[in-house]
Amino acid sequence: MRRNLVLMYAIALLQGMVFYGPVATLYRQAHGLSLFQITLLESVSLALCILLEVPWGAAAERLGYKKAMVLCCCLYFVSKLLFWQAEGFGGFLAERMVLSVVLAGLSGLDDSILFLSCRPGESQRVFGLYTGLQTVGLLAAALVFSLWIGERYALAGLLTALSYGAAALLSFGLVEVRAKEPRRRGAFRQAAGQVLKNRRMLVLLLAAGLLTESHQVVTVFLNQPQYQRCGMGDRAIGLAYLAATLLGLTGMFSHRLTRRLGERRTARLLFALSALTCLTLALTRSAALSVAALLLFRVGNSLFQPLQLELQNREISTADRATALSVGAMVMDVVGVGANLALGALADVSLSAAFLLSGGLCAVGLLLFLAGGPGDGQKGAGYVTVAHIAGQNERMGRQQKGREERREKPLTGASPGRPCTPPGSGPAAPGPRHGRCTRRAGCTHQ
Repeated sequence: MRRNLVLMYAIALLQGMVFYGPVATLYRQAHGLSLFQITLLESVSLALCILLEVPWGAAAERLGYKKAMVLCCCLYFVSKLLFWQAEGFGGFLAERMVLSVVLAGLSGLDDSILFLSCRPGESQRVFGLYTGLQTVGLLAAALVFSLWIGERYALAGLLTALSYGAAALLSFGLVEVRAKEPRRRGAFRQAAGQVLKNRRMLVLLLAAGLLTESHQVVTVFLNQPQYQRCGMGDRAIGLAYLAATLLGLTGMFSHRLTRRLGERRTARLLFALSALTCLTLALTRSAALSVAALLLFRVGNSLFQPLQLELQNREISTADRATALSVGAMVMDVVGVGANLALGALADVSLSAAFLLSGGLCAVGLLLFLAGGPGDGQKGAGYVTVAHIAGQNERMGRQQKGREERREKPLTGASPGRPCTPPGSGPAAPGPRHGRCTRRAGCTHQ
């Protein structure tokens, strides 16, 4: 499965190359959107993601993870073509609708492919490298924009679309890690129940949702107004953007920090650091302190994301992993909608108040994690690999085949569920053994 990891890393790098990233807001304004329309589109996109999370997770189980990933990457390419050609609210609305389908589809899907393609014990490092390569792509695109593209916004949109087209082509080379299977009745109910009834999982999702959405709003929407009220110019803001992008690479070191401090101590440290940075932003008008606080917030979130994915995947035991992860993402999105609306409304009144609220949300996340979050030896039932899933399916196949044989060939005098023992023959002979794997071709079970 190393091939899958290499291809997923390459896809992450290419999809990180958003060449219009440094001027994402200015690009939209230049094509007819107001700030209110931009935030409205973000809200519509998030709501659509919530509605599509579960259907997409179920579709991934039906199609197989490779086909679902190929479809998502191709639609991602289409969304960037729409963005490149968009004019006015209608054009960008169409782009956001397609993008919502993609984001809902990828939610849990790419994580599942990575988790099932790596060896046990290395998933957190893999998640960190995957997110780190997305940041490398974003950093490379930002440098190209600064050194060459400049004010040619249309060229930035075109190059982004071409990069996503290349990622879509690479997705065709992935190897399936979960064979296409008929949808089992009650599979969604089982996956959703496992997420919603697992206290550790639910606490993790709520806490992670608060931290993630606070980071998103503060570092994407509120950072530039903070820089401006501290007297920073456009060039200084651009340098701060590059520094924040570069520090996103720290996610690749998440597993090393966790190995040194332990999972729970690492999570507590990162939640506390995030709350402290938001408090600093609320109280300061210093450009240096503002940049430092925002960069620390970026580091804290980057280090937390691989740990969160590791803990979440570990708690999942169902074979319908993408469905379970989609349910989890839906929980986090619901938290995100509420946090986003509250922070956005408060920011219109007072920027400092919005920063205080974001710090409070991070503090609540810390308290939730302290109250019952997973980690440090709490090995969930979900630490499974492809071979493990294949072994489960083989055992289920043998049991089903044995039941069918007993139904087809009833044994006279046998009690239900037990083989017949002819008089004088001694103990019943063991039932038939089926040594061949009952899965479809391509199974990795040995």
